[in-house]
Amino acid sequence: MPDAATATPAQIAREDTDAHAVAATPDGLPIPRRYWSVAAIWLAMTMSVLDGAIANVALPTIANELHASAASSIWIVNAYQLAITVTLLPLAALGDRLGYRRVYMAGLLVFTLGSLGCALSHSLAELTAARVLQGLGAGGIMSINAALVRFTYPKKFLGRGIGLNALVISVSAAIGPTVAAAILARASWEWLFAINVPIGLLAFAIGVRALPVTVGSDRRFDWISALLNATTFGFLITGAESLAREGPASGLPKLAVGLVAGAVLAWRELRVEAPLVPFDLLKLPIFGLSILTSIVSFGAQMMAYVGLPFYFQTELGRSAVVTGLLMTPWPIAVGIAAPLAGRLADRHRAGTLGGIGLSVFAAGLFALSLLRPGVSDLDIAWRMALCGFGFGFFQAPNNRAMITAAPMHRSGAAGGALATARLLGQTTGAATTAVFFQLAGTKAATTALAAAGGVAVFAVLASLSRLKLAPRPRPEQLDRVVNTASGPTP
Repeated sequence: MPDAATATPAQIAREDTDAHAVAATPDGLPIPRRYWSVAAIWLAMTMSVLDGAIANVALPTIANELHASAASSIWIVNAYQLAITVTLLPLAALGDRLGYRRVYMAGLLVFTLGSLGCALSHSLAELTAARVLQGLGAGGIMSINAALVRFTYPKKFLGRGIGLNALVISVSAAIGPTVAAAILARASWEWLFAINVPIGLLAFAIGVRALPVTVGSDRRFDWISALLNATTFGFLITGAESLAREGPASGLPKLAVGLVAGAVLAWRELRVEAPLVPFDLLKLPIFGLSILTSIVSFGAQMMAYVGLPFYFQTELGRSAVVTGLLMTPWPIAVGIAAPLAGRLADRHRAGTLGGIGLSVFAAGLFALSLLRPGVSDLDIAWRMALCGFGFGFFQAPNNRAMITAAPMHRSGAAGGALATARLLGQTTGAATTAVFFQLAGTKAATTALAAAGGVAVFAVLASLSRLKLAPRPRPEQLDRVVNTASGPTP
């Protein structure tokens, strides 16, 4: 069968009616359309990542103005995250069926409408409902993001494209609290969400003209599996959080429902050719190991992220303001390392690069766990930067390995699995640290950091185990000109 990026429509229709083809058929988009496509992708991702961070900072203000309790206001955050998590795989499958641009643009429009609803909310119930709508839109954006990057960049530049994408996500997460504080200093909390409306409309207008067009399959969408998927992830995540916060009586029944729904889902999905949960891709050793590495590494990252603020304040005696500043070197270092590793990933094995990055990450975590009272801010900062650099150096090559391991017509499923692995790892890591705190109080932060280092070591082994499975990427010249009519590549 010919490659979907180069085959003619007639060949594709004749040889694989379920495959995807880029409408214009070249390997990636030509310049300047590629630049505009990247702009639409980055604008949408920036908004969706920012909105996962800014609400945390604004929770006390929003709860006070809406006369809501602190406990109930948590749903402003949870509703958004849950809506994203339960829709990632179904929307990725829908992208494989309808075409990636359609689902992405629909997600962007829903996210923008949800942002408007948040800005116009007058009660906690209204705001929570609008946040669910926002989360549904963000699910459409995040699930299709990797597939669009794959069809936007030529193959020989895919690693750098994924690295730059990781840079945008990292910077967005890093500046989220700062953006929220700046807006709240000058305006009411409603503007945290209202600002998304003009940006969303701009991204939509660019995307209509620039995003790559793909042809979907005729395969019927499996609504029953989508419902089972939502039940599985919804109850597993809420069950894990309830187990950590409230104990077994509250958490175990939810976990049981999630596990039963997951078992039924697996029984259904293992019997179909292109399942909603990409078991067909997980059977590919390089893809399965890359997913495992991603889950484990993001688990270690979130264990550290949750524990570090308590560690800095309760054991090292830092103020809340200084703690915020000390958290900054990590995402900055990720932003520096990800594009560099992305370029290297176009020439070198993901297993090697990931092993190196995760080894540095583990070393940084162990170094942080050994800190004692009286340590200087500089000693903390370089350890945080070491963690961030190692994690960023792993992320882009690992993502590239996952995306390129999947057939072109399963790019949506691969991207959905990539995003799900990240969220699953982060949720597991946060719940694990919460268990540490429940058992031994916030002084367990040191133990949690050391445990995160051990988890990162396991991720190193998982990454290195891929070396015998994946050949070295073909060493193509990374020149700055795609063709004589194009120009420089971003």
